[in-house]
This record gives sequence, structure tokens and C-alpha cells, in this order.
Amino acid sequence: MKLVVQEFLTLDGVSQGPGAPDEDTSDGFTRGGWFVPHLDAAFEQVAGDWLGEADAFLLGRRTYENFARDWPRMTDHPFAPVLNGLPKYVASDTLTEAGATWDPTTILTGDVPARVADLKRRPGRDLQVHGSARLAQSLLAAGLVDELRLAIAPVVLGEGRRLFPDGGAPTGLRLTSHRTTPAGVSIHIFTTTGSPDYGTYGGGA
Repeated sequence: MKLVVQEFLTLDGVSQGPGAPDEDTSDGFTRGGWFVPHLDAAFEQVAGDWLGEADAFLLGRRTYENFARDWPRMTDHPFAPVLNGLPKYVASDTLTEAGATWDPTTILTGDVPARVADLKRRPGRDLQVHGSARLAQSLLAAGLVDELRLAIAPVVLGEGRRLFPDGGAPTGLRLTSHRTTPAGVSIHIFTTTGSPDYGTYGGGA
């Protein structure tokens, strides 16, 4: 399977709490819900197309618990059959089997990068990471991410947890496609290329 990370970002790189004010208030974050004003039919179509490429989902504990609370009740949403029906894998050393109520769910503990590498060797299409920024960071550092799909909203927050924090793993990327929705969301799709090229500028004086 191909490991794909899908993230909502602000222009200043914040990935925390895009969907609702109370989605993620950790570290005193109070500016959640910033992506919602920029949703439109064009982006819904893109998101639906991405979901249609999934064979399984890989989530961090916080994202899993939010999804497991909400999606089983949203049976009339067109995304619900895919999200509710496909296998979910959760990277967590604290979530118990009793807490993994969103079937079918498998908890990955211990050496998560090794467990994810095993999943990638299975036949299939996308193993998709939605949100779960800390997990995404660790997978990038381990060199396991094949593709990044970034949906960048036209907003600057000035605070919040960033997808690419200072001290993160250097990663080379190649842009494969991009578009902008009528509501102003800039969608960029990258494949990873390993370590970045630190070549010097070759222009003239």
C-alpha cells in the first residue's frame, strides 16, 4: 500500500483544530475551526476523490477518538460508508481494545514505524493518514511517507501546533499537482524524494 498523509494547513503552517473550536484545545489553543469557512463543493469533490482511493486509514489516538465519536452517527453523509467501513489502524500506547469501538480497528503499539512498514508491504491502494500531525511527523522522519496532500486555507493564525515544526526531519518533496478551489483553498500534492538537495545557487553575480 502507498502511505499518504492528508493535512489541512493554514498559511503559517498550523494544522491544529481545523474542523471545530473544541476539536483540539491542547496547549490552550483557542482558534479551532479555521478551515470550515473555506469549504466549498469543489473541495468536497476533491476530498471524496481522495477517499475513493483509500483501502485503510492510519490515525493517531486523538484523531481516531474524534472520528469514532462523530462518523458512526453521520450515516447520511456521502463519506460515511468509506470511513465507517474500511479498516482503521491507530498508533497508540494508551488506547485500549475496550476504547477502540469504531470497527474494524487495530491498535498499533510498540515500534509503530516497523508496524506501519509491515502494513505498507500489503497489497492495496492508499493507507491514508488524516490529520494526526504528530503521527505524520514521525512517519516522515522514518521515511515511510510516499505522498503528501496538503489543503492550505487562506488564513494566518499566529499560534497553534504546526505540521512542520522547528527541528523536524528534513524531507525532499516533488510537486506532482496543484489547484485552487473557488473558496481559496490551495491544494498541493507532493511525492517524497528522500533527503532534500542542499545544492548551492548557480546564478550569476
